[in-house]
Amino acid sequence: MANETIVTVQGWVAGIPMVREVGGVPVLNFRIGCTPRHFHRGTNSWVDGPTQWYGVSGWRRLATHGGSSLKQGDAVVVHGRLNHRTYVNKAGVEVLTMEIEAFTIGHDLSRGTSAFTKAPSAAVPAADPGQGGAPAAA
Repeated sequence: MANETIVTVQGWVAGIPMVREVGGVPVLNFRIGCTPRHFHRGTNSWVDGPTQWYGVSGWRRLATHGGSSLKQGDAVVVHGRLNHRTYVNKAGVEVLTMEIEAFTIGHDLSRGTSAFTKAPSAAVPAADPGQGGAPAAA
């Protein structure tokens, strides 16, 4: 789709990542908290800005791999499509949420170490780029 907002965010997994199935397709959901920091020259110290919260979803193989790889408190980098959703909560207040439909999710190696285990090859349609399928022929 044209004119989509694509973002990359660095933050921490805020809750326990949950994998469920929607129409027979696995989907991973979790929240990520991102706290921007800047250096304040007047006080000669780092200052935290307000934490930004995003809901993250990942589909298919990303859901399966993320569900077994991610834990609450992990430092991660998420790259995907930014969307917003408005709803009325239980208190009757209209709430705006920001959500990222992830293309890729990985551990943030500037914050710690990780070990990668390659998944066995699976038959994935060629029309499913980024999910382990072969690129479509030109």
